[in-house]
Parts: sequence; C-alpha cells; structure tokens
Amino acid sequence: MKPSLSLNNVRLRNKMLILYILSVFVPIVLTNVIFYRVTTENVKNQRMKDISRAVEQIKNEFQAKIEATITVSMVFNTDFNLNEILEMKYENPVDYIEVYDSYFRRILNSYTPAYNDVQNIKIYIDNPTMLHSGGVGDITPEVKQSDWYHALKDSKSSQPVFVRTEREDSYSKNGGTRDVFSVIRRMNYYGSKNQFEKILKIEMKTTSIQQIFRNLNLNGNIYLINNDNQIEYTTDPHVDWTKVSLDYSSLVFPSDAIEIETKYENVSYLEGWRIVGTISSEEVLKEVRQSREFVFVLACINILLPTLIILWITRSMNVRLRHILKHMKKVKNQNFDTIKQVEYHDEIGQLTSEFNRMTIQVKSLIDDVYVADIQKKSLELERRQAQLNALQSQINPHFLFNALETIRMRSVVKNETETAKIIHNMAKIFRTSLTWSKDRVTVSEEMEFIVCFLEIQKYRFEDRLEYHLIVDPSARTCIVPKMMFLPFVENASIHGIEPVKSGGKIEVRIERERDNLVFAIRDNGVGMDEEKVNRFYGFLDTEEEIGERIGVQNVIYRLKLIYGDQFQFLIESAPNRGTFIKLRIPVDGL
Repeated sequence: MKPSLSLNNVRLRNKMLILYILSVFVPIVLTNVIFYRVTTENVKNQRMKDISRAVEQIKNEFQAKIEATITVSMVFNTDFNLNEILEMKYENPVDYIEVYDSYFRRILNSYTPAYNDVQNIKIYIDNPTMLHSGGVGDITPEVKQSDWYHALKDSKSSQPVFVRTEREDSYSKNGGTRDVFSVIRRMNYYGSKNQFEKILKIEMKTTSIQQIFRNLNLNGNIYLINNDNQIEYTTDPHVDWTKVSLDYSSLVFPSDAIEIETKYENVSYLEGWRIVGTISSEEVLKEVRQSREFVFVLACINILLPTLIILWITRSMNVRLRHILKHMKKVKNQNFDTIKQVEYHDEIGQLTSEFNRMTIQVKSLIDDVYVADIQKKSLELERRQAQLNALQSQINPHFLFNALETIRMRSVVKNETETAKIIHNMAKIFRTSLTWSKDRVTVSEEMEFIVCFLEIQKYRFEDRLEYHLIVDPSARTCIVPKMMFLPFVENASIHGIEPVKSGGKIEVRIERERDNLVFAIRDNGVGMDEEKVNRFYGFLDTEEEIGERIGVQNVIYRLKLIYGDQFQFLIESAPNRGTFIKLRIPVDGL
C-alpha cells in the first residue's frame, strides 16, 4: 500500500512554518503584485480619461468663445440702422460726425465691454464719404492683400470666417505678429440695399484664449491645428506659433509621448480643425510611481505582522504541549504531580485541566477507593430518607381532608345537614387552595368557590348577610386565573359586611362584553376612606413580590403579570356608603 501524503510525522513547529509559507507569505506576495499591476493599469486608464476630458473641455470652451463672438457679429450684421448709416453718402464730414456721435459710436462701444471674449471691433467699408477712424476702416489695397481678406474671399458661404490675424494696433503690424483670433464676416444681410462692400472684423481676447488652453488638468502641451495641418496655437514654449506657420507633422516628440486628439465636426468655421494634447508616459504614471513605495511598505507590514503573530501563537502552543508531555511521562513512573499553571480556556488549557483532573482521579481511585464506596452508600441512604420525608409531607393534607369528610358524614348520619353542608364547603375551599397544579379555571368553577365561601359566611352571619350572583351564560366558559374573584368577595364580606349589624348585601355580576370579561362586586358595608382607596390603586404601581399570600393585593399583582396594560381596575367607595369594585380583562390572550 502506497503511503498517502501526511503531516502526522512532522513536528508541530515545522507544520506551522509550512502553514505560514503557504497561507500567509505566498498569498500576500501574490496579492500585492496583482494589486500593484491592477492599480497601475487603473490609474493609467483613469489618467488617460482625465486627459481626454481635459482636451475635450478645451475644445468645447474654445468653440463656446468663438460662438459668443459670432453672436456679436450677427447683432452688427442684422442691425438695420447701422446698415443704413454705412450705406449712406455724406455730403460733408460734419454730417458723418453727427451721425457717428448719435448712433455709430454708441453701438461700437457698447458690445466690447459687454462681452469678455471681445477686445476690438472694426468695420471695413469702401464708402469714400465716411471718415476711417473710431472703429471704421477703409478697404485699402493693403487690406485686400491681407491673409484674412483672402480667407473671407475664398469662403463660398455667407457664414463667418475664423482666422488668426495681426492686431489692429500699429505695433503688431510692424512686427508681423499674428497672435489674435478674429471672426470676419461680410455685412450683407440686407442684400438689395448694399452698394458698398462692408466687412466686420471682431478680435477675440488673447488672454481668454490662453486661459482656455492652460488647463491645469493636463500637464503637457496643447496644439490647435487647422485643416491644412498647420499649428494655429500651442502652449509648447519651443514653438513660436505667432510668427511662423509651422506644420504639425514636422514636430519631433519623445518616444514615450502620448497623443490625445479631438476634432471639430459639423462646425463650418472650424471644419477640419482639431486639438491635440501631448503628454509623456512618465507624467501619466507619476502617481503610480509615487504609490509604489506605499505598496511596498504595506506588503512588508502585511508580512511582518502575521509573522510575529504566528510565532507568538506557535510558541504558546509548543511550550505548553511539551510541558504536558513532560508530566505525562512522570505519570508513567507513578508520579501523580499536577501541572502548576494559570488556568486557560483554549483547547490546550482544557487538555491541561483534564490531565490534572485525570491525575487526581487516578490517585483518588488508588488511595481512597473504599472511602468513596462508603460515601456512595451513605448518599444513597440520605436520598431514600429524603423520598420518605417527601411522601410523608404528601400524606398530611390527605389526612386533614379525610378527617373533614368523616366529620361531615357523621353530621349527615345525625341529620345535621346544615353542619354537613358547611363542612363540605370548607373542605372544597381547602382542597382548592392547596392544589395549584391547575392555575386556570372556568368562570363556572370560580363561581363554585365563591358560592362555597358565601354559604359559610351566611352560616356565620345568618340574617345579617344576603347575596346575589348574576352570571352571563356566555361568560361561564371563559378561562380566568384561579381564585381571581374570590379575594374580592372575601374582602367585601369580612371588611365590608361583618362590621354591619344587619341588612348586609353583596351583589356579584360577571358579564362578557365582546372580547372583554367584566367582573363587578358591590356591597353596602362600612366602605373605605380616600386613603384606603388610594392604597388599592397603589397596588397597580408596586413591583413588590407578593409571595404565597392570597389576597386583593396578590390578585392585582397576578393580573398585572398576566395581562399587563390590558387589565383595568376601578374602585369606588366612601365611608358608610359601601364599596364598588370593577375588573376588566381580555378574554383572548390567556
């Protein structure tokens, strides 16, 4: 038979070492390697998404700036009064100046501060009767030779043209620096009334454009490229985009550079334009590189901490097991010393306790076997004596019941039927009060106890007591706690009627009202003052243990325990006016 793979012959310390390597060290190393790789990939993907969103945000914000400027151009193009002023021929400069001051100056100066994206508005026109100043320029041969004029002329649609131009100030013209973006359109909205060529040129604020492209979420370079693949704007400090029209494909990027591109689609004035963002791979993975040390430290902690814990637990097990083995060898040589140590509750601690118990028992069996046998027989005798005492205590009540029955039979024989009846009632109440194996009875059974008690009291008081019992037939089968009503009848008879010399009356009424059982008792006895009435109500709030007493206080305490808040208690009484007590308990819920 081939031996199966087993660790039964491996020492406990080596078993724990194998457990540590396979269950702690290897899983932690693999987990951290996988975690690092997954985290690197997730961070890279998230960073690429952030860069793409940043480029897309630049694209949308740049388009929004252009559209805001185009909106301004539409206002000028559709202004009927402005078109009339531009098409008018002025006989002398004074007439033009008057018109300019009354309307033209106001409309030219009102839109520039209203839009943060506009820095200059100028209208070029070939009307020779107008003065070319203050936002109005002449379409000179130099203007017709400009790039923006050619771009507008080459445009076949009536839509505005978006181009990069020189500033309107003289310094930019002298320097040849094209560092502004302008929206240019022909003012031909009222085509039939156009006798002059009118061109609107609106320059956008350079600072607004720079603010858009300097996106803080992108630590790289941004390139705005037109439909001819030329760079119109860039944040790359190595490219002078303001003076040179540089082809984007001529740029040389590092091998690890990542390009993110977004194109303008369905935008007539930016057709074919695109925005490209470039960033190095090192920049993308910079956060991962920073977290690499954290992952390494976390891996060391995950390895070191379980190692220390396993060494601590292994030492605790190994030392105590060797201690037990040492004492077991002593037992083999009939040395029954117990292990002296603190009692622990783990399995080894339980094994130690059982070893000590076994050692003590073995020694006791050897040294005290006869004494133990004698003690066992003595305990057996004591147990039998206790059984006899219990049997004797059961005989005494039966003797009393038999004695009462003998007296009753002798009274019957002597024709003393009234005395026999009273003795029968006394025996019945006595037997009921001592028998508590049945603690729930029907209303009919409870009424039998009440009749027995009232008959005894009527025998005592003769004509001084008269009672009436009214029980609803539907209430007779209801279940109630044993002796729940009798203490109230006893209280009314002894404390209410007994002090009265004549004419004592007790009325008991039991009714069923839907799901409730109502018990009411009324007497015309001496009654109670307010202090005693409050004492009865005080029984409802007390949590005192009543013990074995059977009285009104005990009944109230029992009803509280059984029914809780569903139990209701009412008492009405006054000195020399009798007492009325009413109980209400639920029928269901017993």
